[in-house]
Amino acid sequence: MKIRRPGPVNRRQWTPLTAVNGGVAFGLELALLAALCYWGFKTGAGLGTRLLLGIGAPALAATVWGLFLAAGGPKYRLPLAAEIVLKLVVLGTGALALYATGRTTLATVYGVLAVVTTAVEYTTG
Repeated sequence: MKIRRPGPVNRRQWTPLTAVNGGVAFGLELALLAALCYWGFKTGAGLGTRLLLGIGAPALAATVWGLFLAAGGPKYRLPLAAEIVLKLVVLGTGALALYATGRTTLATVYGVLAVVTTAVEYTTG
């Protein structure tokens, strides 16, 4: 099994597996933003803190994703290993946010899907 960086979305060779994986991965990206928003509004002590966390955490994740991990081609390219680790860390924050709010089953499912889709993305052509 060879690990390689997938190309930009519009230049990839799509198979049924990679198409389904791409759809699941996009769903996980959206779920990440929702989980961080939910965590922020659930965690904050006062209205100001809830707003800061509920809006700021997803905004920070989206910024990191856009700069380093965007499927259409990130603004800044990282070495392959760093890209994979960063992707797992950013997606992992979604699982941690769900776990912190008491959604343990959902956090587990999300975490497993994040690892599986990342593995498929980097090991399939």
